[in-house]
Amino acid sequence: MSNFADLGLSSSALAAVERLGYEQPTPVQEQAIPLVLEGRDLIAAASTGTGKTAAFLLPTLSTLPRGTRGKRAPRVLVVSPTRELAQQIARTCMQIARKTGHFVTTVFGGTPYGPQINEIRRGTDVLIATPGRLNDLMERDVVDLGSIEVLVLDEADRMLDMGFLPAVTTIVDATPAERQTLLFSATIDRSIEKNLGSLLNDPAIVEIARNGETAKTVEQFMMPIKNFDKPELLRAVLEEKGSERVIVFARTKFRTEECAEELRRAGYRAESIHSDKSQGQRRRALENFRRGKTSILVATDVLARGIDVPDVDHVINFDLPDMPEDYVHRIGRTGRAGEQGYAISFVTRESRRTLAEIEKLIGKEIPLMELETYELDLSLLKKPARSKGPRKGAGRGAKPKGARSGRPASPDRRPAKAAHGERVRDARPGRAQRADGRSRNAEHAKKRLEFKERRAQAAAKKPAVASSKKRLSGGYDYSKFASASRSAE
Repeated sequence: MSNFADLGLSSSALAAVERLGYEQPTPVQEQAIPLVLEGRDLIAAASTGTGKTAAFLLPTLSTLPRGTRGKRAPRVLVVSPTRELAQQIARTCMQIARKTGHFVTTVFGGTPYGPQINEIRRGTDVLIATPGRLNDLMERDVVDLGSIEVLVLDEADRMLDMGFLPAVTTIVDATPAERQTLLFSATIDRSIEKNLGSLLNDPAIVEIARNGETAKTVEQFMMPIKNFDKPELLRAVLEEKGSERVIVFARTKFRTEECAEELRRAGYRAESIHSDKSQGQRRRALENFRRGKTSILVATDVLARGIDVPDVDHVINFDLPDMPEDYVHRIGRTGRAGEQGYAISFVTRESRRTLAEIEKLIGKEIPLMELETYELDLSLLKKPARSKGPRKGAGRGAKPKGARSGRPASPDRRPAKAAHGERVRDARPGRAQRADGRSRNAEHAKKRLEFKERRAQAAAKKPAVASSKKRLSGGYDYSKFASASRSAE
């Protein structure tokens, strides 16, 4: 492996590398930086935590002439899908810019327009933005993208998943055609090639991790559990495995709030973060977690890629994600920079199929983790016994091959057999038999009606029974975890 000095970076960029504490380039940095310095368009795919941000910021600022403050349009534009990720990129960019002498501005939604507009009008070299807010500022004629020399689309696959393709297309159309375009993503799939491939000119391809690959420094485990027993298991895991620097992922905002509240009630320093939180609340929660004021952060998938904090000991999947790819991004929060990390997933009977899809994606089986202080119900992992149904390929109620349809033949209905060459009369039921059948049918219908009336009367007399289940400490009924609606993130 080479060092940063061998990659062709400027002296100011190398000074920034030393300031950031980078020792050796990661594989994506080693391959991408020389290509960016050559001016090539680039599509780079690497798993989370591999240094993609520095891979485009270091060479871009290394070749960008030092700016002067004034009414000047930005020359580098970085577009990211979430405000948290935009802030993360801005922090790294400003640390590098202290040595390279460039001005950096960040714009994102959830905050007032005024300060951001004033910052842009004072002039900037590097503009870091989310698609929605940048489109709004373009409509107000605040931002001029006609001087863009380098366009970076970070987490491009995520932007497509979040429906930002129209906004990204509008942004790209406002930049010069002769720009350099850098596309960074966790994966390269057909949607990337179809929707964004035409934006690049003969791009170089850097693909470090195959689709679904997870970091070797992350040990993965699973634990079978019933849905309403998850809070108790979570506390057992934290007590036995440690509760410092932990990120817990839940599927919905409701479950995120309830999980964090239960942890605080149990004495843990926990905060929640999801899309319903204000920008200030999110920023304070992340900052408290980075500084160690909070030891547990409970988050939704919306922020799975936007959270960037060092030294996360383990990630706990309180709920498995809807998409197997999100599992890879979740557990990528730990095991960074060569440090060992742990990813523990709670698996219910209903989520076994999702677990199988995750294991197929990452190419390996996730082993079981057992605790000394909590007995797991391993029967939840067993496949339900299959009932003996119709033969394969037959529909519901199918009969064996060659069988006739209709009611089974009775002695009264069985047609008489005729000798060879003879003709049999009265093979069908006679008038008396048909009348007897109609009488039996009427009698059965009357009995069914009487049965329904008795059942309705019994139900009306039955008193309502209030639920008295109390699960876990504090007398809180966690059975609503199992029935809570899955609100969209």
